[in-house]
Amino acid sequence: MSITLKNPIFWSDVPDVDVLRHGSNFYMVSTTMHVLPGCPIMKSTDLVNWEIQSYIFDCVDDNSMYRLENKNSNGVYGRGQWATSLRFHDGVFYACFVCNEMKKTYIYYTKDIESGNWDRHILDGIYHDPSLLFDDGRLFIFYNCGDVKITELNPDASGVKEGGINQPLFSTPRVNIGLRCEGCHAYKINGYYYLIFIEWPKDGNKRRREVCYRSKELLGPYERKVVMDDDMGYHNKGVAQGAIFDDENGNWYSMLFQDHDAVGRIPCIMPVTWEDGWPVFGIDGKVPLEWEVPFEESGHFDMVISDSFHHSENSLANQWQWNHAPDNKFWSFTERPGYLRLTTGSLRDDVLFARNTLTQRTEGPSCQATVTAELSGMKDGDFCGLIALQSNYGTVGIKAENGKKYMIMTTKNGEQECLEFENNVAYLRIHFDYEDSRDIAEFFYSVDGVNFAKIGEELKMLYTLDHFMGYRIGIFNYASKETGGYVDFKNFEYQRF
Repeated sequence: MSITLKNPIFWSDVPDVDVLRHGSNFYMVSTTMHVLPGCPIMKSTDLVNWEIQSYIFDCVDDNSMYRLENKNSNGVYGRGQWATSLRFHDGVFYACFVCNEMKKTYIYYTKDIESGNWDRHILDGIYHDPSLLFDDGRLFIFYNCGDVKITELNPDASGVKEGGINQPLFSTPRVNIGLRCEGCHAYKINGYYYLIFIEWPKDGNKRRREVCYRSKELLGPYERKVVMDDDMGYHNKGVAQGAIFDDENGNWYSMLFQDHDAVGRIPCIMPVTWEDGWPVFGIDGKVPLEWEVPFEESGHFDMVISDSFHHSENSLANQWQWNHAPDNKFWSFTERPGYLRLTTGSLRDDVLFARNTLTQRTEGPSCQATVTAELSGMKDGDFCGLIALQSNYGTVGIKAENGKKYMIMTTKNGEQECLEFENNVAYLRIHFDYEDSRDIAEFFYSVDGVNFAKIGEELKMLYTLDHFMGYRIGIFNYASKETGGYVDFKNFEYQRF
């Protein structure tokens, strides 16, 4: 009994992964930053097929940044939930992450990891890229970049333990290192404490790599070893940062991720063996492009989906996430059955600050999304359409202005093409090409849903750190003059090539 695992397991933005096995189930979390609900719980029984079960939170905090009310604060683009540590102890699941904009560290907990019902504790301060470790009735958090620290928490994670350990642990090398160790994952296995990190040297292969520190004693001294330095033949982009975990039969694995430019950071799984107490990643030091894993294949689950919008209640499929916090008064599946109605509830002058932009990931090597927009409810100054969402964005859509409608393609530099549009139904499409990091988006429209015309310029998609996320496809509608206008969207059709 086996199934072939092919890397990457997703050609899509699923970064900062952590993986936990519970019984025969594997659970994974990933960074989702400014899109909400946040921090997905993904489940697999075969390591190949993963299903989004639920999310840990709807919104970390209801404030002006998450509501996109203040352009000076830039929302929480590139911030929000980062690098979650997923653990299980004494019947309780824990998920720990930092929100830099809040200057706090959050520890969510639940007895049912798939339910989406979590409580939380909040720690003041930023425990950067944290990893929880339960050890003989005590709980520790390891964190920081380069100068690694350890802090003891109360055993139930409710706060920092008074009088507990709270100190620097060790410093990682500085010479010829561009990014010192970060992204800690901490384990205790067979009497050793293991801390695994990503680092990025300026010499040697000059790419991201995975390093491991180990010690028989919690507070050290720690030994160091490079355990993975491979780019899978892809532009010297190293595969690093992530988890190690076992299955029920004692086999070990690691899930790490690789930067793939505009599509984002994509995860890969490799075998792990043990030699002289050190983890050995991959096969002959490489990440295998494909290999056999000893599981029965489960059903297939899509990371990105088509959606007819025929829903009997206002509930999103788990593949959808909002750009920042939605205003739930102004979107509906039930107001006009068979459609997603987006009603303008606030004034905006920038699509990056429009509320209720509904998004999904995009996927390589190439993909496209098409949606139908019915426009009779638009008011003067409204703008609706599809967006290739990142800081360097592109849109295709309809703008209502001075009693007329216009089909326009825009980028962050403004309108690139504008055509008068006399129909009340528009078919909109964006095509994404990520093959070999080509990273080009093209924009199309149609009046009949069959014959599509290209509009505007090709967008050179850029992965920029102010958003820190791979490109997403988004559906938007916002007002610049008066609220209350609406657009009815139907038949979101997604294709991957």
